[in-house]
Amino acid sequence: MLAWFLFLSITVSVVVYAVWVSPSRTFLFLNSISKSVKNIMGWGNIYRRRMKVFTAALIIYLDYKAVQQRGKWTSKSKRNALWEKAHERNAKRVLSLIIKLEGLWVKLGQYLSTRADVLPEAYISLLKQLQDSLPPRPLKEVCRTIQKEFGKSMDDLFAEFVEKPLATASIAQVHRATLLNGQEVVVKVQHDGIKAIILEDLKNAKSIVNWIAWAEPQYDFNPMIDEWCKEAPKELDFDHEAENTRTVAANLGCKKSPGESYSSNRVNVLIPEVIQSTKSVLILEYMDGIRLNDTASLEAFGIDKQKIVEEITRAYAHQIYVDGFFNGDPHPGNFLVSKEAPHRPILLDFGLTKKLSSSLKHALAKMFLASAEGDHVALLSAFSEMGLRLRLDMPEQVMEITSVFFRSSTPATEAQQNLKSLAEQREKNMKAIQEKLQLNQKEVKRFNPVDAFPGDIVIFGRVLNLLRGLSSTMNVRIVYMDIMKPFAEAVLGNINKTPAANAQWIYNTPVHSDVETKLRQLLVELGNNDKILGIQVCAYKDGEVIIDTAAGVLGRYDPRPVQPDTLFSVFSATKGITAGMLHWLVDNGKLKLDENVANIWPEFRGNGKEHIKVHHILNHTSGLHNALADLRGENAFLMTEWDACLKLIEASQPETEPGKQQLYHYLSFGWLCGGIIEHASGKKFQEILEEALIRPLKIEGELYVGIPPGVEARLANLTLDTDDLKKLSEMRNRAEMPSTFQLNNISELAEYLPAFFNMLNVRRAIVPAANGHCSARALARYYAALADCGVVPPPHSSASNPPLGSHPHIPKFPSKKTDEKQKGKVDGGVKNERSDGRQNIYIRIEEDDDDDEEKCSKSSRDTSKGGGPENKKGKIFSNPRVHEAFMGVGEYENMCLRDGVFGLGFRRLKSKDGDGSYSGFGHSGMGGSTGFCDVKNRFAMAVTLNKLSFGGVTAKIVELICSELNLPLPEGLSGSGDINRPLIN
Repeated sequence: MLAWFLFLSITVSVVVYAVWVSPSRTFLFLNSISKSVKNIMGWGNIYRRRMKVFTAALIIYLDYKAVQQRGKWTSKSKRNALWEKAHERNAKRVLSLIIKLEGLWVKLGQYLSTRADVLPEAYISLLKQLQDSLPPRPLKEVCRTIQKEFGKSMDDLFAEFVEKPLATASIAQVHRATLLNGQEVVVKVQHDGIKAIILEDLKNAKSIVNWIAWAEPQYDFNPMIDEWCKEAPKELDFDHEAENTRTVAANLGCKKSPGESYSSNRVNVLIPEVIQSTKSVLILEYMDGIRLNDTASLEAFGIDKQKIVEEITRAYAHQIYVDGFFNGDPHPGNFLVSKEAPHRPILLDFGLTKKLSSSLKHALAKMFLASAEGDHVALLSAFSEMGLRLRLDMPEQVMEITSVFFRSSTPATEAQQNLKSLAEQREKNMKAIQEKLQLNQKEVKRFNPVDAFPGDIVIFGRVLNLLRGLSSTMNVRIVYMDIMKPFAEAVLGNINKTPAANAQWIYNTPVHSDVETKLRQLLVELGNNDKILGIQVCAYKDGEVIIDTAAGVLGRYDPRPVQPDTLFSVFSATKGITAGMLHWLVDNGKLKLDENVANIWPEFRGNGKEHIKVHHILNHTSGLHNALADLRGENAFLMTEWDACLKLIEASQPETEPGKQQLYHYLSFGWLCGGIIEHASGKKFQEILEEALIRPLKIEGELYVGIPPGVEARLANLTLDTDDLKKLSEMRNRAEMPSTFQLNNISELAEYLPAFFNMLNVRRAIVPAANGHCSARALARYYAALADCGVVPPPHSSASNPPLGSHPHIPKFPSKKTDEKQKGKVDGGVKNERSDGRQNIYIRIEEDDDDDEEKCSKSSRDTSKGGGPENKKGKIFSNPRVHEAFMGVGEYENMCLRDGVFGLGFRRLKSKDGDGSYSGFGHSGMGGSTGFCDVKNRFAMAVTLNKLSFGGVTAKIVELICSELNLPLPEGLSGSGDINRPLIN
């Protein structure tokens, strides 16, 4: 978006550079231009215009080079004066050249005159006269145009016509007049012959751009010049401008009477009424106002410049984000300030306007809000929606550049400092690109990070830069994030987020059962009560899918629908996945539950941790519950560093004796298990995840702990249910939670968690206690397998679209240092096939009164029929007592604290009003996402959602489904009215 303005600013310099270092290429370039426009205007005229540009550019270039050399031998005190005089000389040369050339060059000068934030004062003070003070055209020419357009004499049109123009700009000049009925008006008259000049300059600019792209591929401005060629000629049609003026005035709800009230979504500006128009003449009502560059008059009338510029900015935010139809030329000459109080901005000149499609308007609003909130995922999603494609995966740099684009304006007095800051930022980004792609200096200079640039946003970019220049010229500071945010929120905040406003709120997938029909009715009710933003629910009964529903939208500012393959951040539900991986290693003989952790992980030894065993970690009784409690505030991003977190674990010291007290290891659990997994297996964490769960369960592409690049478009954005947050004051502290994870800490966490975990670098990190991303159908399938002692269920419902496991799955394993030889390479994909080419088989087990061990034994026998390798391929666990291990009962009872909430890695679930025995297990996450299974009834389900609450929505869903299926309600996952048992772990 900045590229067009960069092009305008460097065109002269590039031409000079070309002549200086490559005269042969420049000659070919000039020759190609000559041939392409020869038939449009006389060769002599073209040649003279071009030679004027090249001559002036060469003189200016040599002047600055001379000053640069002299500056090396001049004292610092005199050096500034030397440069100031050079700026004054060259600004006069540029102004003289532009006045002679007219046409598109005036537009360039107008743009440069607004950039007080980046240009020396000498240029600003001289070039600002191009806004409305060019030498006027002869009155005879003006009258001739008017009479020709209306077919009447001047006397038949006006009672009075003032000969001296109010303003003269690039395309037209404006005269004050009085109509025959006595109404005071202004008459805007197009310069004779200006159309041919503008069109010629556009063609020349296109040729220059083509040559620049050929000579310097990283500066390909073709999308910008193509958009300009499409939009600029419209400015020459004053009938078109008249219609634009009426449209913008209606959109902004302009009111002329002082003192009238304005609603919050309206802006307090004035726009002149259109009286009459033709192709080349426009008559508007006269409004008495003060020019923005008339500082003395503004002060005399007591006008607050800050408020005026803020209101202009609000008017443009409304045009862009609310209306999708905006004026593309907000330079100071196109504004006045009314002399009557309350002093309001008067908006003029709607010749260059841009209409945005609804989808592009939403994408621009999303881009702005993503930048404001630091949401990398939403930003990349916005880029994708508007057609902006990048050639490299560097979300942090993209966010920085976008934030610079929406940065607060700076007064003109800070121009030099601002330029230096931007240059440093660019150098930093180029260095990051060079390191990322391992390019040399020459290659990085020629590298263009943009693969596709949508022309539709060129004018949008121009407007933001002109507004920034306007505020700098007025010497005020504008915080665009604060002023524009309400308007961007208005357009996306009212998207079809509720079922009442969106007939497609429930994603169109077949209903699997009667209970799913009733579930969807409940979801609609909760959605209309604003308790759901986006959600997925999937359930298995007896190994078969009975529910697979997706509903809502991807985010607060993302109207795309939640689909069955959408990836949700499930927070601590990740612990259940991590625990399953550790049990898989036990099942495969890689470690033992009663083994000392220090024997597996030598660096873990020390600081009183010698007697901590694997089962202490899984049971949350190791005493290391606060080991990573400092990873908050300024240290939060350390959470994304795998090796650093393992070192913190190694240096930690238990606060209680192992096995004596169960306190929830809310953050340390993941890295404790992760360290054991990697040291016991000799493989990376995500390799074990792939081997143990992803491939056997056929859930490729729908379960990650740390997402890889390429899945961002499927991510749901997190937000917070603020009503639930208010209820925290009514809740009591819980004994099983550590001191650093009580209600006051949870309240602090909840407020920053959505923003923090929406950040792409956080989503990509391996945080095995809290950073799982999955679909409900993938998580439910995992628990359906666990419910049957590890037997893999049959393929997921064929009615699901896209099919489960159909996404290309490219795992990324950053948990250990990359071999130097492998730097820059990407890990290969994982094939979604069995070696024997056959599908896994699941045999339905009849319900009976057998105990868990017997059920698992039956399932094992029925799956393979023949034992051996087939049995292993049909199951992810071979231990017939694996349920006892998960729940910490039977022969594993001594490894768990009696009556503790947790078994070995999972939360133990009792049936409400039952006999007190454990019926199942699972794990929930902060915000309500959960996965669990009822072993006795062979039932498993998962809920994933993006509007974080304290479990009320999840509890209602669990209650409904269990009630409809006549299943006992699991304690801790139901009881939506129990305010003292929020679903937070």
